[in-house]
Amino acid sequence: MQNLWLIPAFPLAGFLINGVFGRKLPKFAVSFIAILSVLLSFAWTLKVFVATQSFSTPVTERYFTWIQSGQFQVGWDFTADRLTAVMLFVITGVGSLIHIYSRGYMAHDESFARFFAYLNLFMAFMLTLVLAANYLLLFIGWEGVGLASYLLVGFWYRKKSATDAGNKAFIVNRIGDFGFMLAMLLIVINFGTLDIATVTGAAPGKAAVTLTAICLLLLVGACGKSAQFPLYVWLPDAMEGPTPVSALIHAATMVTAGIYVIARSSVLFSHSATASEVVAYVGLFTAIFAASIGLLQNDIKKIFAYSTVSQLGYMFLGLGVGAYSASVYHLMTHAFFKALLFLGAGSVIHACAGEQDIRQMGGLRSKLPITFATLLCAGLAISGIPPFSGFFSKDAILVAAYHHAPWMFYIGVVTAGMTAFYVFRALFVTFFGAYRGQAHPHESPLTMTVPLIVLAILSTVGGFIAIPKYLDAMFPAGEEGHAMGLVIVSVAAGAIGILIAGVMYLGRPRKESAHGGLYNLIYHKYYIDEAYNAAIVHPLLVTSRSVLWKLVDNALIDGIVDGVAAQTRNSGNALRKLQSGSIRSYAAWIVVGSVVLVLAMGFTGVGR
Repeated sequence: MQNLWLIPAFPLAGFLINGVFGRKLPKFAVSFIAILSVLLSFAWTLKVFVATQSFSTPVTERYFTWIQSGQFQVGWDFTADRLTAVMLFVITGVGSLIHIYSRGYMAHDESFARFFAYLNLFMAFMLTLVLAANYLLLFIGWEGVGLASYLLVGFWYRKKSATDAGNKAFIVNRIGDFGFMLAMLLIVINFGTLDIATVTGAAPGKAAVTLTAICLLLLVGACGKSAQFPLYVWLPDAMEGPTPVSALIHAATMVTAGIYVIARSSVLFSHSATASEVVAYVGLFTAIFAASIGLLQNDIKKIFAYSTVSQLGYMFLGLGVGAYSASVYHLMTHAFFKALLFLGAGSVIHACAGEQDIRQMGGLRSKLPITFATLLCAGLAISGIPPFSGFFSKDAILVAAYHHAPWMFYIGVVTAGMTAFYVFRALFVTFFGAYRGQAHPHESPLTMTVPLIVLAILSTVGGFIAIPKYLDAMFPAGEEGHAMGLVIVSVAAGAIGILIAGVMYLGRPRKESAHGGLYNLIYHKYYIDEAYNAAIVHPLLVTSRSVLWKLVDNALIDGIVDGVAAQTRNSGNALRKLQSGSIRSYAAWIVVGSVVLVLAMGFTGVGR
C-alpha cells in the first residue's frame, strides 16, 4: 500500500487551512503552509517512485465504492504508472517552484491568503485528475481544475476584464466538458464500466465506429481544456489573472489535461484511424494558426499565451500521428520553458510597475540581468535550438509527423520558425534598445529569481531526461528515431526565425503600423472573437432578453402569477365589503339567509 491518496491530500489540507484561517495568519505562515503542502506531494511522489522501482508495474489502490447501481460500479480508486509518474513530477515539481515565486510576486496583494488557498485547491484537483483510475473520478478532477481556473483567472474580481475572462474560461470549458460527458455515457453503454484499465483492455473487441465516436467526443473535451481550435479563445484572455496563475494553470498543468486524457486513452485512439487523424489535423492547424496570431501581439503575456496554444497544437499533432511518448516528452519540456517564460514575464511586469506592453519597455537587459538570462534560455528552448530541452521533444514530434505525412512536417517546421520569431521579437523589444516606459525597473527578489534560475537549468538540460525510453513499455508503437536531415531543417527554421527577429528589432526601435488587410486581419486575431460574439453570444443574449426574459418570464410566468394574485386581491376586496361591523346589518343578512334557506328547502322538498 503506497497511500497514493496522500499526494492530493497534502495540498487539499493546505487549501482548507488557508481557506479557513488564512486571513488570521501572517503572510509568512500562509505561504509556508501552501508551499510545504506541494513540496510534501512532490516528496511523496518521489517516495512512491523509489518504492515501486520507477513504477515498473502500475500501482492501483481501491479506497471505497463511490457509486453502485446494479452491475455498474464506480470506486474512488487511484492508480499510478509511468505516465502518471511523469505528470505527478511535472505538476508537483513545477508547481512547487511557482508557489515559491508567488510568495514574492503576490507579497503586497490584499488577498494573499485567498490566492494561495486557490492555488492549493487547483493542485489537489489536478493531482486527483492524473491519479484517477476511472473516467468519472478523472472528470471530478477535470471539473475541479476548471473551477479553480475560474477562481484564479478572475482573482482580481474588481476588474471587469478579469471577471469577464474568468466567465469566458468557465463557459468555453463547459462546452468541451459536454463532449467529455457524452463520451462517458457511450463508454458506459458499450463497456458497462468507467474503469480506464477495463475499458482499454476491452477496446480491441469493439466496433471501430463506436470507438471513433467515443474518441471524437473525448477530443471535444480535450480541445476545451487544452485550448485547441475552435475552443482556444479562453486561454489568451485568461492572462487577466495573476502571472503565477498563467504559469501554473495555463502553461504547465491544466492545459495539458487534454493531452493526458488522450494519451491515457491511447488504446482507444489507436483503434480509430479516423479519430487519430482528426486529432493530428486539429493540432497542426491550431499550431500554425496560433503562431501566426502571436507574430503581432504586443502584450508580453498574450504573446506567450498564443505560444502555449501553438505548442499544445504540437502535442496534439504528436498524439494524432501515434507519437504518444514524444507528446508527453514535449509536455514535460514545455512545462519547464513555458513556466519560465511566464514567470520571467511576471518579473518584467513586476519591474515595470504592472506594464505589459512590450512597446513601453526596452533596455531592461542591464536592469534585470537574471530575468534576461533565464528568459534567453527559455527562448532558445522553445525555438528548438540544441542542446536546449525543446529541441529534443519538438523534433521527436516533427520526425514522427514526417513519417506519417511529409506535408505535416513542413507545416510544423514553418510553425517552428514563426515561434522563434515572435518569442525573440518579444525578448529583443523588451531587453534591448532604450527604455521607453515611465517606471524605475529593478531586478526581482530572490523568491522570484531563484525559481527562474531552477527553471532555466531545467529548460537547458531537461531534454536529456529520456522520457520516450521511460514510456516505451506503454507506447511502443508509432515512435520514430531522429532523422538527421529533418532535424537540421527544423533547427534551421528556428535559427532563421531568431535571425529575422534580430534584423527587424535590434538596433533602432521599429515602429509597427497597419500595412494592409492581412496585417490587420492577423493583428485583430482573425476577428474570431468578434465572429463568435456575432454568431453565438449576441443571438443568445437577444434571445434571452427578448424571448426568455420579456416573453416567457415577464409576460407568461409573471403574467400568470400576477394575474392569479390580482384576481385573488379583487375577490377579497369584493368579499370584505360584506363585513361592515354593524350588528343590525348582520341580523338583516341572517334573516335574509334564513328566508332563502327556507324557500330552498320548500322547493326541494327537504324535510317532508
